[in-house]
Amino acid sequence: MTHDEFNQFCGSLTASTYVMQWNHSHVWKVGGKVFAIGSTTKTQQPAFTFKTSPINFDFLRQEPGYIPAPYFASRGMKWIQQVETTGVLDDDLKYYLSESYRLVFEGLAKAKRSEIALKNHES
Repeated sequence: MTHDEFNQFCGSLTASTYVMQWNHSHVWKVGGKVFAIGSTTKTQQPAFTFKTSPINFDFLRQEPGYIPAPYFASRGMKWIQQVETTGVLDDDLKYYLSESYRLVFEGLAKAKRSEIALKNHES
C-alpha cells in the first residue's frame, strides 16, 4: 500500500480527520484521537501503524511483515506497525485500520461518539 492509498482509505472512514505531524507522518484521527499513522522507515519504505486489540497485538507481533510499533508498544500500548508494504497484506491492513478506528471510536466519551454520529447522520 502506498501513502496515497493509505490516506484514501483512512479518509473514507466516517468523521476521520487528517494532519501531518511527527516528522511528516500522515496521522489520522477520529474524535481528536489517533487511530492510524503512515510514516517512512529509515530505509525510506512506507510503514503503517495502528491500534489493536490485545489478542491481535499478540498475534501480529509474531507475524512476518509486522512489528510492535516503535514508541507506542515500548510504552505498553497495543499498537502494531506493518512494514511489509508490497501489497500482499493490503486487505489485512484495511481490516486492521478499520478495527483501529473502531477501537479508538469506542474509547471516546459517549458525548463525543454521539456528536460524531449526529454529524454523520446530517451529512
